[in-house]
Order: sequence, then structure tokens, then C-alpha cells
Amino acid sequence: MTRRPSPRLRIGIDVGGTNTDAVALDAGDRLVARAKRPTTDDVTGGMRAALEAVLAALGERARDVRAVMLGTTHATNAVVERRNLAKVGVVRVSGPVADAVPPLAAWPSDLAGKVVAGVARVGGGHLIDGHPVAPLGVEAVKRFLGDVAGRAEAIAVTAVFGPVHPEHELRVAELVRAELGPGVRTSMGHQVGALGLLARENSTVLNAALGPAIGVVTTALARVVADHGLDAAAYFAQNDGTLMEAAHADRFPVLTIGSGPSNSLRGAALLTGRGDAIVADVGGTTTDLGVLVDGFARESAAGCVIGGVQTNLSMPDVLSIAYGGGTVVHDTRTGPDSVDRAITTRALVFGGDTPTLSDAAALAGRIALGDRDRIAGHLETRFGARLKTSLEDFDTELAHAVSLVSHGRRDQPVIAVGGAAGLIPDTVGGHPVERPHHADVANAVGAAIALVGGEHETVVPAGPGRREALQEARATAVERAIARGADPDDVSVVRISEVPLSYGGRRLIRATVKAVGRLVDPDEVAR
Repeated sequence: MTRRPSPRLRIGIDVGGTNTDAVALDAGDRLVARAKRPTTDDVTGGMRAALEAVLAALGERARDVRAVMLGTTHATNAVVERRNLAKVGVVRVSGPVADAVPPLAAWPSDLAGKVVAGVARVGGGHLIDGHPVAPLGVEAVKRFLGDVAGRAEAIAVTAVFGPVHPEHELRVAELVRAELGPGVRTSMGHQVGALGLLARENSTVLNAALGPAIGVVTTALARVVADHGLDAAAYFAQNDGTLMEAAHADRFPVLTIGSGPSNSLRGAALLTGRGDAIVADVGGTTTDLGVLVDGFARESAAGCVIGGVQTNLSMPDVLSIAYGGGTVVHDTRTGPDSVDRAITTRALVFGGDTPTLSDAAALAGRIALGDRDRIAGHLETRFGARLKTSLEDFDTELAHAVSLVSHGRRDQPVIAVGGAAGLIPDTVGGHPVERPHHADVANAVGAAIALVGGEHETVVPAGPGRREALQEARATAVERAIARGADPDDVSVVRISEVPLSYGGRRLIRATVKAVGRLVDPDEVAR
């Protein structure tokens, strides 16, 4: 296998709650330019400012930028804040089974009110062994599409055991195009989530609803790249720390949720050269802790909850505590509220009137920030004593969180990253702390070095035919990685998970295969 070179220069961008960071890395993964700008309410303003600052720092070398990778919270914020979401017609193909719990039964009512244009349960779906539950209710689907015509901007269809047998989902997508036209997009469960009907259905509906939200970001990123005359492809970071092309993100925006923690872990791995460690990413509002295993984020066994909705998306195993650089120090407690991106105007060291954890760290000499003399006038107030002890609150919670994520291991260092990484003491619960150079932009570094991934989940027989079925699953995962922009000569399967299924008439195994590969310089592909 011949490895072709990765893009000559790559720019990684991470949009955080307080700051938007951008870095440029060369083909040897060396950081050659960086910038940090305040995150704006519309997200795209801060992204543009950070990108433009890095391009200015590169000067003539900006012409060598071949890829721009973005990790963004835009999709997450849209769900949490209930804004910029599409109206979705929801189709569950399950009758006459799987009717005990209605679609979206556990959704918060305010979110459902923003998203749902209508719900239908129609006949169809398959058993795990491939036998149809019932013929697809084609006429019922057509009636429903007629009912939501003009109101639904997208259709989400989820069929029983759709990831294994997607035929009915694909047929509904054909009906949507025929009845509603190409302007109404279809989100299909077998392309979004894993097995497990309810959580997969939730993920599929969220994916359909997030089209407008992610469209704002993909359009803005493409415009910034074009405005600067860059001959560069745009990519988005996914939940699992891998990349997908902007066009793929436009089709599957739900896969961008949770990219931030994955990027910080991957960035910490590169900056320290460590493959196994605990990573503490300290932002303006929270400290997120994750674990590196062989250079990648340890994945969570449970799906994540987004805006009150349970999903089954692949996510890093992250524990968050409500302490960050902007955490407000009250007279009786520390946090959990934060001044967040307003820290430069509200914190005491910047001339504000709100005591924060950053003020406490500056007072204790942990960080050099603003003007420490501005704190002096507050030491005799009721907040004075709390400023001196609030770091103890943080240290105690941090040590407890580290003990939880470490699973009792004491041989792992804690890598401190993030804009407020200076809050972390030199040791945490017996674990030494490492502070790599450029730790404050580790998330953007992680985005810039992300690999391109593809994943496939299926059900295979436990006996004869297992090897052939796994080979087919491996090929599908590799094909998906290549379709998302991976170098065909560099893709490899990095994980195969097999879980015996305890139901069904045959001995079956649920298999999940993940493949990853490096980006390739488009110029090399053309040669």
C-alpha cells in the first residue's frame, strides 16, 4: 500500500462557547499558525474572524492550504435553544409490531412543537432474520405525505431493523421524491443510527430537523474559503473524531454533534505524543474529561442525550463538571453559572464586578491573566474569603471526576488543555499533570489532524457464513470512509465489535465495523 501525502497545509477550526480557535498544520503535523477569537452569537462571525487571522499569519503560504476542518457546536446549540430547525414529517414503518411506544413519546414538548409537522405509523419493517413484518403500507405513506405537504420541510423515516434490512426505508424515500418533490429531503434511519428503534428514530428526526442549522455553517465556511481564493476542500468533524466532507455534513448534520470533546482528545494526543492518558479540557463554563486509548477517544457505551432527546449516536465517553474559567464565585458557593464569553468585561482582573474562578486562579498565582491589582479592592468584601477557597471546590470536584474516568488506574497522566487549562493544579488525585505547548488550541489541532471515517453495523450469523458476512461489512465500512473523503490507499479497519443477540430464532451477532484513513492532497489525486 502506497501512502500519498496529506494536504500540504490544513486549517483546523474549533467553535467553543467562549472562543473560536483556528490553527494551521503542515504535512508533518507541525503547527505553523494559530489564532483565537471570541465566539459570536451567530457562530459564523467568530469562525470567519479566526480563519482570517490564521490566513493573515500564513501570508503567501495561505495558497498552500488544501483543507479546512471545522468542529462546531452549531447543531447542538440549535437543538438546545430550539431555533433554526426544520419542520419534519415522521414516518415509523413498524406495523403491526413496535406500537407500544409512539414515535417521539419522550421528547420535550417544546422541542416536539418546534419540529414535528405530523406523525404516521404504517405497516412494514422486517424481523431480524429478514422476513417482512408486513408489506409496506404504500397507500398509508402517500396519504400522510399528502397531509403534511406544504408544512413539512423534511421527512424522517425509521423502519424496524432498518439498519439490517433498509428496503422499506428506501421505498418511502422514493415515495417522498415522487409525492413532494426533490425540495423535501428524506432522513433514513439506516443511514443515521444503529440498532434500537426508539433512539435511532430520535436521531433520524433530529438529523432531518437540523438541515437549516448546519446549512448556515456550511454556506458560511464555503463563502469564507471562496472569498480568500483558497483551493481547499471543507470538512466537518464528527462525533467520533473523524471527518466528513461538507456535503456529507449537509446531509447528516446530526453527526457533527459532540465533535468538540473528540477534537480535544485527539489534539492532546498529538501535542504530547501520548496515546493513553486522561484529558481535561477546561473551557469557560465546564471542564470536560475524557480518556485516550491508543491515541483515540474512549467511546461511550450509551448514546448521548441532546436537548432532552435520547439518541444512539457514537460519542466519546466524557464526564463534564460545571467548573470553567468563567464560573461565578458566589458568597456561599462556586458556580454553576458562568459569565462565559463575557469574561473579558465582567471578571475582576479585567475591571469588571463579577468574581470568577479565573480571578481566584490569578490571585493564587496559577495563571497570569489581566491585572491582579484589580482584585485587591474586593478582598475585604464578602467575596474575598470565597475567592481564596473557591479553587479548593474546583480541585475537589476535579479529583473526584478524574478518579471516576480513570477506573482506578494511577499510571495515567492528566493532560490539561483548553483556554482555561491554567486552573488545573500540578497534580490531581495522585496523577501528574502535563501542560503541552499550544494546549489552549488543542481542540482546533484535533480537528486539523482528524482522520476520515466510515462505520457499518449489521447482523451476521454466529456459525457458517460469519466470516463472509464480516468481510462484506468491512468492505462497506471502507467504502463509506472513501465516500467521505478518505485516501483509498490509506483506509484500514480499526475496530470490529461483535455482540451476540439474545433474541431471534437463529444464533446471530450484531457486528459493528469502523474504518479510517488520512486525507490526501487533492493535487496528488489529480496526478
